[in-house]
Amino acid sequence: MQIAIEEIDRAEAIITDYLTFAKPSPEQVEKLNVKVEIERVIDILRPFANMNSVDIRSSLIPFHVLGERDKFQQCLLNIMKNSIEAMPTGGTLDVYVSIGQDEIIIRITDTGIGMTKEQIERLGEPYFTTKGMKGTGLGMMVVYRIIESMGGSIEVMSEVNKGTEISLSLPLAKTVPTSAKPVRSLALKGKG
Repeated sequence: MQIAIEEIDRAEAIITDYLTFAKPSPEQVEKLNVKVEIERVIDILRPFANMNSVDIRSSLIPFHVLGERDKFQQCLLNIMKNSIEAMPTGGTLDVYVSIGQDEIIIRITDTGIGMTKEQIERLGEPYFTTKGMKGTGLGMMVVYRIIESMGGSIEVMSEVNKGTEISLSLPLAKTVPTSAKPVRSLALKGKG
């Protein structure tokens, strides 16, 4: 019975990631409070983190970015869930927000198994996964697409057996656009 439930959960995650990537949906760009959105995702993931003996720590500041709430939360959820899964024997997940020049930087750091340079270079490629049969390779592809559609960038630093840091850089929100045009095609490739 437990295996069936796990497989249903896995199928649901695959479908969600695929639909986030493939389903054309009208953009509903709004001003998002980064602190509030990260706190929501942490609250969602806290039971999963507790089950895996992962302590989540955060230092957040309430700055704003422009984006679609559901997609931004999906992006954060995918990264943080990957981080928790990269710590099979427990560890620490740190989420910190800082301000650069006209940008907000979200750093998500884990004390997990880390990645090789080759894995980092392929991160974000469709169907590339570091999780073997447990992964689909769609989660990080979705993350790259969402961050790029928000005018941001991703930097990944990792060391095998030490952990990984994913930094999201996003432009600070100044005003909410009156008419946002959907981004239809983006180059998807690993960033290192």
